[in-house]
Amino acid sequence: MNYNIRGENIEVTPAIRDYTEKKVSKLERYFTEVPEANVHVNLKVYQDKTAKVEITIPLPQLVLRAEEINNDMYAAIDLIVDKLERQIRKHKTKVNRKFREKGNTQEFFANSIGQADTDTEDELEVVRTKQFDLKPMDSEEAVLQMNMLGHNFFVFTDADSNQTNIVYRRKDGKYGLIETK
Repeated sequence: MNYNIRGENIEVTPAIRDYTEKKVSKLERYFTEVPEANVHVNLKVYQDKTAKVEITIPLPQLVLRAEEINNDMYAAIDLIVDKLERQIRKHKTKVNRKFREKGNTQEFFANSIGQADTDTEDELEVVRTKQFDLKPMDSEEAVLQMNMLGHNFFVFTDADSNQTNIVYRRKDGKYGLIETK
């Protein structure tokens, strides 16, 4: 795994870098073939001295991502690795159960985490389809439309760039914007 460790309002010292790499590398035990993955780690320290750690590991068919806020950065790193382990185990259990149901005795996770999409299509059944025209608007109008409909996200065409974008309500009550390239 390749590590990209970035700090905001904090200098990433060799001790922090080594500790993070050591903890995150423990996740490799879940793979027989270690995937060529880029591990993105963001370390932030706020004015009230709380630390926020974000780790994103994009894999071929799965993105592992977790965030943790704690007063102690090292404790936050420990907690976030635990979260990522739970995500991997949950995914592994789900995929292995799917293979057992189909009568395949091959242990899926022995190969890699990325091949899951081939047999999970049945489980991810689309039960409703909607069609609508994407009206050109700005992000503020899209947020108003989203709130008016009572949804958590809204897809729209940006009036300036003519690109398809998405606004969404975040857990903290604020809004996010996803722009397509």
